[in-house]
Amino acid sequence: MARIASEDLVERLADWGVDTVFGLPGDGINGIMEGLRRHRDRVRFVLVHHEEAAAFMAVGHAKATGRLGVCLATSGPGGIHLLNGLYDAKLDHAPVLAITGMQETSVLGTAYQQEVHLDRLFQDVAEYNMLVTSPLQLPSLVDLAVRTAYARRGVAHLSVPNDIQVADAGADPWNQMGPVRPPATAPIYLPPPGLPRQADLEAAAEVLNAAERPAMLVGAGALHAREEVLAVAERLGAPVIKTLPGKAVVPDDSPYTTGGLGLLGTRPSEELVDEVDVLFMVGTNYPYTRYLPPPGKARVVQIEADPARAGARTPTDVPVVGDAKEGLRALLPMLRGPASGGAHLARYRRKMEEWRRDMAALESASRQPIAPQYLMSVIDDLAADDAILTCDSGTIATWAARHWTIRGGREFYLSGNLASMAPGLPYAIAMQHAFPGRQVIAFIGDGGFAMLMAEFLTAAQHKLPIKVVVNNNNSLGQILWEQMVLGYPEHGVRFAEPWTDFSGWARSCRGYGAKIDKAADLPAAIEEALAHDGPALVDVDVDPNEPPMPGKVSYDQVKKFAQSFLRGQPHRAAIATTLFKDRIQQMGD
Repeated sequence: MARIASEDLVERLADWGVDTVFGLPGDGINGIMEGLRRHRDRVRFVLVHHEEAAAFMAVGHAKATGRLGVCLATSGPGGIHLLNGLYDAKLDHAPVLAITGMQETSVLGTAYQQEVHLDRLFQDVAEYNMLVTSPLQLPSLVDLAVRTAYARRGVAHLSVPNDIQVADAGADPWNQMGPVRPPATAPIYLPPPGLPRQADLEAAAEVLNAAERPAMLVGAGALHAREEVLAVAERLGAPVIKTLPGKAVVPDDSPYTTGGLGLLGTRPSEELVDEVDVLFMVGTNYPYTRYLPPPGKARVVQIEADPARAGARTPTDVPVVGDAKEGLRALLPMLRGPASGGAHLARYRRKMEEWRRDMAALESASRQPIAPQYLMSVIDDLAADDAILTCDSGTIATWAARHWTIRGGREFYLSGNLASMAPGLPYAIAMQHAFPGRQVIAFIGDGGFAMLMAEFLTAAQHKLPIKVVVNNNNSLGQILWEQMVLGYPEHGVRFAEPWTDFSGWARSCRGYGAKIDKAADLPAAIEEALAHDGPALVDVDVDPNEPPMPGKVSYDQVKKFAQSFLRGQPHRAAIATTLFKDRIQQMGD
């Protein structure tokens, strides 16, 4: 049997350490599928039900493992479906390779069926983007694509026409090689040195040592630097604020952390930013500038791996280019004790203790309908200390941010900068595949789950024991509250009655399924789902009128909220009752 060019592609992926490709077959990639079949002992193909999910799975794999995620789609519509997941990789800096098909080179430009020039379509999303036009380009183009995805922490794309896929490996179909010899590359990537320049570290230490009210803002770029972050926080007496993608940098019960920042953050973190005199940003390019100190109000030091992103959000007195772990480790000996004698940190510890009491008060089992905070707290109590939680975008991100506790080896992943709906389930599938011995839980809203719910069947068919918890408020909750904060009554955000029961779908996939609408039944159902030997889903009806309140409510937000009531908010009585109950619960506890 003649060796085909697609085998060069697949074998080179295997040489790079790729062991899984997520995708959906089609007539535009039959040659690549044959290459995967011939080398299925080295690279496993995971068949999904929607290409968007395949891209999200590749992103989830890359985020959780640090290794290249790979997705595969056919020409035309298949490749188009990848785009949303690929933008998730682009915006969250995850190394992903997308491989797509293309019509035979002999018919390109003739408006042939499904002739979509995906290399042009992917120009914005991809750091490396190439249409393969000769078998001789393989495997070198694979090397360049993978190396670029790693180096630039983003998306690479190869589009391979049908005739190239099945051509003889190493053949020159047009006999144009002539005196030109194709490059001979190797599957090797050398990451840049992570140690910052000594002069930059000394400048950073000078600013940090002069701080009286310092704070650290840490993000996903510091996930591998927990010990170093805590050591620097202790030396400086600096509270640690965490971005949402960086939630797992330090434990949530650490005496140094004030939790998150922004709409999903905590009151202590917002108050801290208001009074900080030096902000030390580590491994984050935090995009929500309204929550950062205004220019000139505080000095800023930043450790950032990408020179282009250093100082991209706020004027930075000392930008330090390097790896967070290596940079903090080198910086630590240059730092002195806190200028405030520890009083600054002690003050925010007290504030955080009060905040935790307020959050615990909202986790009441006595509330009916079920409080989403209570749902998240039950998951938090019963999950393993090394569990991975994946989360969708929406109000669920608020409940997870505040009530999922990072402790031990726990991890947390969501679509950070794209904030897309629907990645939670595909993420969980990819991460369960990568870490078969760990507990992987997807916390998803009913809106996000409905978008890609077919992938629960994917989990069942691949015998992946993921656990899915649907926070079912029968609405697009985040948009509902955003409309009201703008001063508008809600419109077009609640689904019609009756509420969907997703547990039936789980059972039809031969997984565990439970529908819960009473708080008393919730712990047993979650416990049973976590213990189930296979995929499990618990669909929980929660209070649809529970607002995801910001950590610190502004006067303008209150004013706009009131305006939405005056303009005819249809559920104002139920919302007001829920707000009143929340406040009474906090006061009572």
